[in-house]
Amino acid sequence: MSKYAQPDRRPAVITGASSGIGAETAKALATAGFPVALGARRVDRVDEIAAAIRADGGEAVAHPLDVTSDESVAEFAAKVAADLGDVEVLVSNAGVTHPGATVDVPTETFAGQVDVNLLGAHRVLRAFGPGMIERRRGDLVFLSSDVAVRPRPFMGAYAASKWGLEGMVAALQMELEGTGVRASIVRPGPTHSDIGNEWPAELGGFVLEQWVRWGLARHPHFLKARAQADAITTIVTAPRGVHISTIDVNPEAPVEESR
Repeated sequence: MSKYAQPDRRPAVITGASSGIGAETAKALATAGFPVALGARRVDRVDEIAAAIRADGGEAVAHPLDVTSDESVAEFAAKVAADLGDVEVLVSNAGVTHPGATVDVPTETFAGQVDVNLLGAHRVLRAFGPGMIERRRGDLVFLSSDVAVRPRPFMGAYAASKWGLEGMVAALQMELEGTGVRASIVRPGPTHSDIGNEWPAELGGFVLEQWVRWGLARHPHFLKARAQADAITTIVTAPRGVHISTIDVNPEAPVEESR
């Protein structure tokens, strides 16, 4: 076996793992045999999810993680290394969005979304990417959004952060060529998650109306978060020599009655 072959044991880190896509990804990877490290600001939630994974026979740890803090990221990375050893997979999933007209959103709020969605992804990349390059193997998976190719009104900051994320990863993919480290983008379409749950009902309804107006919500179906987790699992379980660089995962429209 080549010294660069994937080992049987591949510890995986999932950020934003307290709910939605992150939580489902942790469960899916654990089921697939990956030791998982869950990170999020909601420590009670990741503790519960990790305990449930262990109860089902998986290997899981959980630690506090704020991707907007260099110190928090460094502490998290050190704890994960002590618990699980070298990290083979990073799923950068932490994200946030606060809707509003782009001209009205306070710059501080705009910057906060960029800090989590783009700079946070870079912070965790810096924490785990160099070790993967040194070992000549690893998977870096970044959760983008369909707003990166189909921007949605009243989500200007979120769109800007995801456009920036995809630009960063596109450059990264070229820089990593020949290192044995794969960087991939997952671009979820409408998916049930905690993102948006804190929006006032009237604001959420207005935003959805605007999506319909611009043809961005052609049908009412949303995916379950597990669909995105399954896509991520497919990416990181691909054999060496196969690089799934970008994948769009969207809800299928309801089947129409035959005419």
